[in-house]
Amino acid sequence: MAGRAKTGRLSVPLGTVTRGTTGTNRLRRSDRQLIGDPRISEAVRRAADPLVVDLGYGAQPWTTLELAARLRTVRPDVRVVGLEIDPARVVPARDGVCFARGGFELADLRPTLVRAFNVLRQYPESAVAGAWATILSGLAPGGLLVEGTCDELGRRCAWVVLDHSGPRTLTLAWDPFTVERPSALAERLPKALIHRNVPGEPVHDLLGAADRAWAHTAPLAVFGPRVRWRAAADLLREQGFPVHHYRRRLRDNVLSVPWSAVAPAGQAEQQM
Repeated sequence: MAGRAKTGRLSVPLGTVTRGTTGTNRLRRSDRQLIGDPRISEAVRRAADPLVVDLGYGAQPWTTLELAARLRTVRPDVRVVGLEIDPARVVPARDGVCFARGGFELADLRPTLVRAFNVLRQYPESAVAGAWATILSGLAPGGLLVEGTCDELGRRCAWVVLDHSGPRTLTLAWDPFTVERPSALAERLPKALIHRNVPGEPVHDLLGAADRAWAHTAPLAVFGPRVRWRAAADLLREQGFPVHHYRRRLRDNVLSVPWSAVAPAGQAEQQM
């Protein structure tokens, strides 16, 4: 169809139609972190073909268009394709972004980056590993997958970054002024972890420690929630949690750790 993305050989989209709820600026927090993440931004900058797929953009393509605009600050010639498994949601190209029907098979495209937000949340936990493996198998060499979820207003976000070897990091990002404590992110954990927030699981230990560090730094609340969270993150690092230290100033409160720090108990780090 004219104005829509051209894909490779004909394939059957893999996956099921989900609710498709979306909204403008819903993924702004994750977008900010993706642009600021050296590993992701360098993958886009160095790609021979800077193709990015936004998988499962929903009933309207607002977040795909926003992703493209933000990625152009990293690489002006980036190509962004939005994929939706529901053919009724595939819209004509606009603002330099193409749209096509596709699922976990990525419509036979070979992107250097895939973003899949609020897709696997509606699948059973048992489907996660297979979906990850299918998407990763379709990436270009050195490609990355960002898979996660957020609330309806985008105030609470959580995502996993994966490469061909499997999951590498977990990141939580939230609005400093509307989220009361780090554990409020629990209900927005990616599907691979959302049922693991129970005693004995590493992600439960991390969120509990983050809440305690947040409570401990309450005297700093007078300086604002960003200052308070930076102190809480420092305290977590002192306690041995491998929390990433961001040297740049952040608009959001962010907690990022290696996947090995939160991988489900009893499971070795997944290898794809």
